[in-house]
Amino acid sequence: MESLERTLRTLLQPLTHNLPTPIQNTATQLLGASCYRSLVHNINLSDTACLKLAISKLLGVAIIGASSIVKIPQLLKLLNSQSAEGISFLSYLLETASYLITLIYNIRNGFPFSTYGEVALIAIQNIAISVLVLQYSGRIPAAAAFVAGLAAAGYVIYNPALVSFSTLQYLQASAGLLGVASKLPQILTIAREGGTGQLSAFALFNYLAGSLARVFTTLQEVDDKLILYGFVAGFVLNAVLAGQMVWYWDSPKSKNTAHAKLEPKGKEGVKLATGMQGKGQGKNSPSTRRRG
Repeated sequence: MESLERTLRTLLQPLTHNLPTPIQNTATQLLGASCYRSLVHNINLSDTACLKLAISKLLGVAIIGASSIVKIPQLLKLLNSQSAEGISFLSYLLETASYLITLIYNIRNGFPFSTYGEVALIAIQNIAISVLVLQYSGRIPAAAAFVAGLAAAGYVIYNPALVSFSTLQYLQASAGLLGVASKLPQILTIAREGGTGQLSAFALFNYLAGSLARVFTTLQEVDDKLILYGFVAGFVLNAVLAGQMVWYWDSPKSKNTAHAKLEPKGKEGVKLATGMQGKGQGKNSPSTRRRG
């Protein structure tokens, strides 16, 4: 390890000692002055505490970056299909409520943005998906009520004069339960319909990886069991959903889709019905009997 560090110092220190000021400032804000000096300036890879922190920060930034697009494939599937088949609105409602509480809890505690930033980005995408699900289910007024209710709840929870910090802690505990409960309707919907419908595999597997990474970053940077247990439970249920996605991978989208494929539509249905009627004009048909 020492020989490797010496080699890396020889190669990298001319660069790390002359980094542009904006990069130095950003890295110092992420790692702290001590760890920045140890890892970047001195190339001290044996500093395990700072190395774990750096890995946690990089994972956090990666999760936030990925979360900005994680639900885009799901949105596109909804828009292209004009169908909410296989998607549970209740699941998105509970998850969005959980994220709203968690977001405000982190903000009011002053935790590093790298440990929760994806919550805000995913919540915004969840709201858009929920509105589309309600729209394609013929419940447009409910979509407006959903958005207005979230805005009102967010204002109340964020205001310390209306919600004390002790009450906020209880809400965060309930947010963990909501996050767990939000996965159950989707799991049951997939099991009931025998397929994943318009559920996006990209979003689901990214969720699974992100929730596992969040367990690590929370252990490293946030000393809060309420948040940790929520991420652990979320990872377990995301793993169940991922298992369902794999299980139903080659199956029809859902039982409804399979039945619909068995029923001819449009001109083919008319031709088939006409053909069946023509076949019915046989020896035993009323017109044949009259001719006889």
